Amino acid sequence: MSTPRTLRQIIRSVPASDGAGVKLRRSLGQTPHLRLDPFLMLDEFSSENPDDYVAGFPAHPHRGFETVTYMLDGHMLHEDHLGNQGHLKSGGAQWMTAGRGIIHSEMPQQESGRMRGFQLWINLPAKEKMKPAGYQDIQAEQIPVVSLAGGARVKVIAGVLESDGTSVEGPIRGVTTAPLFLDVHLPAGTRFEQPVGAGHSAFVYPYEGSLNLGDKTVPRGDAGVLVDGEVIAVTAGDEDTRFIVLAALPLREPVVQYGPFVMNSREEIEQALRDYSDGTFAQAA
Repeated sequence: MSTPRTLRQIIRSVPASDGAGVKLRRSLGQTPHLRLDPFLMLDEFSSENPDDYVAGFPAHPHRGFETVTYMLDGHMLHEDHLGNQGHLKSGGAQWMTAGRGIIHSEMPQQESGRMRGFQLWINLPAKEKMKPAGYQDIQAEQIPVVSLAGGARVKVIAGVLESDGTSVEGPIRGVTTAPLFLDVHLPAGTRFEQPVGAGHSAFVYPYEGSLNLGDKTVPRGDAGVLVDGEVIAVTAGDEDTRFIVLAALPLREPVVQYGPFVMNSREEIEQALRDYSDGTFAQAA
């Protein structure tokens, strides 16, 4: 019998802002002690007020990790110093490897309506921190949607869904940390199970409704960090629940972060700052 993962910790999300003042809620990553290797940060943005998001994320640098943007509602335009351009629309995702350096912007393409989604930061291993930047832009129609018994629906963004006798792989592949990224919709009181490799870090984040793990509850807008085990087993609360499931292999390497740079040592951070200030950061990419 597979060992179920129980709840280890709840990381309460807190109000924050980023970019040019985009309002959001941050759970993982609000302090260096509230991370889950290899996950560095999770932000949820959700508003129908354009004042909360219209200023967007003007040009800014990254080095040493990956950013994952998953858009539930809305339209953002990505552009970078390498000439790449991509539209991120409702239901789509972008998996960006910053690697040795990228300077990019993410700007809303709407002046009204709801903007809602997530941005996740995932660390890169030391051997990959200085590799060339790259993207996987995934449109909504490229993400499998699986219907399960009991009315559950699952979008498979990365990894393999293995539930209710179903096995479906998502479009994001070839990532060293072997991530699992699911968006699950559960009717009230419905149970969902998903195997996760022993040793993988894992957490759940309900963004509508709440989740029960045994006799403990993860409320809406908080991250439920799970203990090690072989299967994630959760039950929706008293209302229909929507949540994301995230799991990946930990790197167990030093993490030194300075804003948008995440490296393994202070010396590497200082080099990144020099590269950015003297204009060679973009050239190096």
